[in-house]
Amino acid sequence: MKHRIVVLGAGYAGAIAAGRLAKRLHRDDVEITVVNADPDFVERVRMHQLATGQELPRRPLREVFAGTGVQVRTAWVGAVDVDRKTVELTGEHGAETLGYDTLVYALGSTVADYGVPGVAEYAYHVAGKQAALRLRARMNELAAGATVLVVGGGLTGIEAAAEIADARPDLAVTIAARGGVGDWLSDKAQRHLRGAFDRLGITVREHADITRVEGDGVVTGSGGQIPAQMTVWTAGFTVHPIAAATTLEVTDTGRIVVDGTMRSVSHPDVYAIGDAANAVGVGGKPLRMGCATASPMAWQAADALAARLTGRKVPEAPIGYASQCISLGRRDGIFQRVTAADEPTDAVITGRIGARIKELVCAGAAWSVTQPTMLMPSRRRHLAAPADVVTRFATA
Repeated sequence: MKHRIVVLGAGYAGAIAAGRLAKRLHRDDVEITVVNADPDFVERVRMHQLATGQELPRRPLREVFAGTGVQVRTAWVGAVDVDRKTVELTGEHGAETLGYDTLVYALGSTVADYGVPGVAEYAYHVAGKQAALRLRARMNELAAGATVLVVGGGLTGIEAAAEIADARPDLAVTIAARGGVGDWLSDKAQRHLRGAFDRLGITVREHADITRVEGDGVVTGSGGQIPAQMTVWTAGFTVHPIAAATTLEVTDTGRIVVDGTMRSVSHPDVYAIGDAANAVGVGGKPLRMGCATASPMAWQAADALAARLTGRKVPEAPIGYASQCISLGRRDGIFQRVTAADEPTDAVITGRIGARIKELVCAGAAWSVTQPTMLMPSRRRHLAAPADVVTRFATA
């Protein structure tokens, strides 16, 4: 029988891992199935663009994986039983159970409301394609002079606020954060960010603790109000609760605890990658959620799994960072070099060149889904004898 590998989620991490495994393992020996709720690959790093009316190219997963041997199942994951090695699905064939020998868990994350009342009822977000399209529809209803509030001072909030102000200069855009906005950037990058906000007419409200979202704005911890005809919530992300409902070892936030090869520390036949995984990077800190870590985590997991199955040496190296890229509309951006431990350096490129670099990075991320080995030659190897595989899983 073929070794059944099931990949849950086809974002950057899941799609790259599935394609890379197909390049590493002989298709006579393995059956690789990708399960994803959307039939298309979604460029999540461009959701702020989709929300503001830009059209993104459609990338059907069946076309992405055409000729690779990877099977695509369009379905929602309802539950995972890591002891029985099964996944409960609801999709084009109704409810069904899918078995596996190795599971690659890459279900990603969604918007986190942190228990703030009114977020689900009144706020919009850009954590997925359907959410971005809902935001687009609402923004199209806003008349000139309408007020928009973006809650959250991280990368997603900055890009969303800038994109909205750039696409609709007739709107009054405010960005509010519990702490500072972009305060982790270098001094030069922060100065450019403030200048870009001034140019775009974006009002900045820092140290604003939002305690409730209402239909006409938000309420702060001090009892004040920030009016808004549309509130965009970008205060953070959280993982789906599916992993926490299993016997997998997870963190208190529900992320699967993995070793340096992205393998679950409690279940050796489960790998976790992307936002769903809690992996330690260079400097001993957990890797942050984002595309910057999704791709290298996928490479690490796929290469480690392929090595174990084929009886070869398992590669393992800590994952580090190189840069952060921020778009500030379509004609401005920031390219911030960082250390491997994700600390900012003085090397910063801004303006139109920064925007072009950001665009190249985004395009490169999508390209890597169809070129999971980055054009490096690859050999599809047969699986090792069962006894050797068992030994690998027990000792590697």
